[in-house]
Amino acid sequence: MPRTIAVNTWVWTSPLTDATLEPLARKAAALGYDALELPLESPGDWDPGRARELLDELGLGAVVVGAMGPGRSLLARAGDVPATQEYLRACLDAAVTLRAPVVAGPFYTPTGVTWRMDADERTAAVSELRENLAPLADTAAETGLILAVEPLNRYETSLLNTVEQSLDALDPLLGAGVGLALDTYHLNIEEKRPAEAVRAAGAAIAHVQVCGSDRGAVGDDHTDWPALLQALDDVGYRGVLGLESFTGENATIAVAASVWRPLAASQDELAARSIAALRALGT
Repeated sequence: MPRTIAVNTWVWTSPLTDATLEPLARKAAALGYDALELPLESPGDWDPGRARELLDELGLGAVVVGAMGPGRSLLARAGDVPATQEYLRACLDAAVTLRAPVVAGPFYTPTGVTWRMDADERTAAVSELRENLAPLADTAAETGLILAVEPLNRYETSLLNTVEQSLDALDPLLGAGVGLALDTYHLNIEEKRPAEAVRAAGAAIAHVQVCGSDRGAVGDDHTDWPALLQALDDVGYRGVLGLESFTGENATIAVAASVWRPLAASQDELAARSIAALRALGT
C-alpha cells in the first residue's frame, strides 16, 4: 500500500500565508503529493478553516508543523513558557480544524539555542520539559491528536539530539498525546545507524520527515533509503512521510536551517525529484 507523502511549504516560502497557500497547494497536488505540511509560524498567518476547504477541494491531507522561533521554549531559561504553551495550543486548534492527526516540531527550546549541561543540569531540564509539556499532552490526547516532538542535530539544540535521549526524556508522556517526529536529516548527523534508531523509536514514532542527506532532494544522496523504509515497515509505521527542505531566499529560514547555497536547480525540481524517488522506492 503506497504511503502518504507530504511536502512542507517551507520548500518554497516562509512564512506561509493565505495568499501563498493556494498556489502552493495546487502545485503540490499537481506534483503528486498526497498532503501538505503546514508550518504555523505565528497564529493568524493563515486561516485553518480556509485551508481545510482548499485541501478538501484538492484531496490533500494535512500535518501542522510548529516553529520554535526566538523566545519559544518549554524551558524558562530559553524563553517564555506560558506564551509557548499558548502558541502550541493554537497549533493544536489548527490541527483540529484541518483534521490533521499530528502537530510536529522541536517542542522544547528555540531552534539554534544551545548551551552546555552537566548531568544534574540535564536531569533538571528534562524534568522541567516534562512538567511543561504534560498539560499540552493532555490537550492533544483529549482531541485525538499527537504532539510529535522532534530531536534536532547538535548545532540546532543541546537538549534532544538522538532517539535514545528523546525516549528517555519523554518516556512518562509517550502514548496518547505525545510521540516522536523523526527527520532523516538529523538522523544522518546524530545516529550511528539511522535504521536501528528508527527501530529503537518503534511505536513512539508519530511522524517522519525526509530529505536528502544535504537537506536537498531525496534519492541521489548517500542515505540508505531502502534500509530506512524497511525499518519503518518493521516497526509498523504507516504514517506520513513529509518532505522538509528550505529555500535560501528567505532570510529567516536560511539562517535557522543554515541554507547557504541552492540545494537544487529550483525548488520545484527539488520537490519533483523527491516524490519521484520516494515512489520509485515503493512508497
